[in-house]
Amino acid sequence: MINMQRAAIFVAVVEAGSFTDAAQTLGLTKAVVSSNIKMLEKELGVSLLSRSTRHVSTTDTGVRFYQHCLCLLQDAERVLDDIRSDHSGLSGSLRITTTSEYGVRVVVPALAAFSACHPQVRIQHVSSSQNDNLISGRFDVAIRLGHLADSSYHARLIDRFDIYPVASPDYLNTLGEMYVAELAQLARAKWIAHSRLSTPLSWQVTTPEGENVVFSAHNPATIMTDSASSLLSFTLEGAGVAILPGWLVKDEVAKGNLVRLLPDHHFPRQGIYALYPNTRHVPEKVRAFIDFLQSRVENMDTGDMSS
Repeated sequence: MINMQRAAIFVAVVEAGSFTDAAQTLGLTKAVVSSNIKMLEKELGVSLLSRSTRHVSTTDTGVRFYQHCLCLLQDAERVLDDIRSDHSGLSGSLRITTTSEYGVRVVVPALAAFSACHPQVRIQHVSSSQNDNLISGRFDVAIRLGHLADSSYHARLIDRFDIYPVASPDYLNTLGEMYVAELAQLARAKWIAHSRLSTPLSWQVTTPEGENVVFSAHNPATIMTDSASSLLSFTLEGAGVAILPGWLVKDEVAKGNLVRLLPDHHFPRQGIYALYPNTRHVPEKVRAFIDFLQSRVENMDTGDMSS
């Protein structure tokens, strides 16, 4: 039987990188922290940490044990939160990661409203363009956009959205015309691409006749960037053509700052997913927030934000 307190101390040491810093974080003495780690290693019969005068590092066995400890501690916290929620409503911390663009527009307002409904829940929101590991990052939920890759996480589809190519009037003027009439013209354009996509310049496209064709740009991207907001900024500056989410660019298109190219062609719709760790016990606060977010998104789609 693993002593959960010692497991928590071990996790703190690994994350702090030293006994001293871990002791300060936990509000314990360095001697107590060191003693608990020694007893833990004795109980397991393995070495978990390699020690030097100023730093500790994790052995290969320690790395695996650290991952297991994270899962155990998170499961324990979820069980306790749910037991408390039976008597006093939702409580504990809800740690969530999103992209900055969709987070600012949709998830952060939803989190603020959710917090107002459940004041005992402590919200921790992290904006990141990276696909952070939910377990090592201690995230309860991640909101991911695009095509969902196979993973060990549970996932719920929240919504779908359109993507399409856009360019600024200034860039289109450099082509000598204010529109692009064919895929062949689009393929010859100057492209701005998303660096985190596996094939950022190759897409399955449905033509006005309903035919599915593979579209590929003729030349490599002139500019690569790792976020949708940067893609949008480059496009607004006239740097070329980019494929962007409709929810991100619709206002700029409506104001005339961007032009939607080939509006009668359809690029593959993308998904918005809520991912959460594949554990035996899914906390009520996680289920409640995902339900809450999905309801708000559905109301946004119908133009009703009153609820």
